[in-house]
Amino acid sequence: MKPLEKTKFKKKEVDGVSIAYREAGNPENPTIILLHGYPSSSHQYRKVLTQLSDEYHLIAPDYPGFGLSDFPAPDQYTYTFDNISQTMNSFINLLKIDHYAIMMQDYGAPVGFRIATANPDKVTAILTQNGNAYKEGIGEVWKGIKKMWANRTEETENALLSAFTLDGLKWDYTHGTQDAESINPDCWHLDFLRMQRPHAHKVNLDLWYDYQNNLNLYPKWQKYLRDYQPPLLITWGKNDEYFPESGAKAFKRDVKKIDYNIYDTGHFALEEYGDEIIEKIRDFMNTLSL
Repeated sequence: MKPLEKTKFKKKEVDGVSIAYREAGNPENPTIILLHGYPSSSHQYRKVLTQLSDEYHLIAPDYPGFGLSDFPAPDQYTYTFDNISQTMNSFINLLKIDHYAIMMQDYGAPVGFRIATANPDKVTAILTQNGNAYKEGIGEVWKGIKKMWANRTEETENALLSAFTLDGLKWDYTHGTQDAESINPDCWHLDFLRMQRPHAHKVNLDLWYDYQNNLNLYPKWQKYLRDYQPPLLITWGKNDEYFPESGAKAFKRDVKKIDYNIYDTGHFALEEYGDEIIEKIRDFMNTLSL
């Protein structure tokens, strides 16, 4: 096995926004772009960056308003998935990466599928860890957000604010796990600190409201999967109430060959089953070069 390489913490100016990102591995090796979910950041991929840097070139950016990237005020940056995806696509182009696999989790799916459908010939594979692209993958926990979609008022917004508390953020990481005490509490404490920044609640409510537009794009993403048949790795926490296992199963309709793996855990499967999932990634990516 080649020696592991240290993760480096970098920044890149993208259309006036400073994007923080983590990079590990030799750029001459196959690249995997690691796209994070809510309410996290590139921090969620720390194990992947550490353990796969011997064989792969790994890039994990923070979206605007997340992690250590700039957090422009909402009147200076439009917080929609269209705009974040455009920023991330520009970021990849600035790094001059011509071919890459995309690993996506939660918000990483609407960002990643926008990038993939815009650059289908550049994408070598899709790796989804609870990154949804089907309406049947929208879980019960979306009920309150759907009420806001139907009628965005102070009342429907306030009903969601408990999700931004420390306990609410802890739930994202520990719900559905087999051993909650094995989940690193730094995860939700970091997210909670970032959620105290000016505009953070509004920005996250704006993104939840905009999420309905992702559902409208599901047919386009599914067509991309059918037409291009990208190699697909699924590593899914089946107890995720945001995106239950029904979302993972739905990919089987459109992709002929899937490396399909389900784990008895929740939304952030990498937290509880990181070693197992990372070995799946290694095995899957190695098959692409055979």
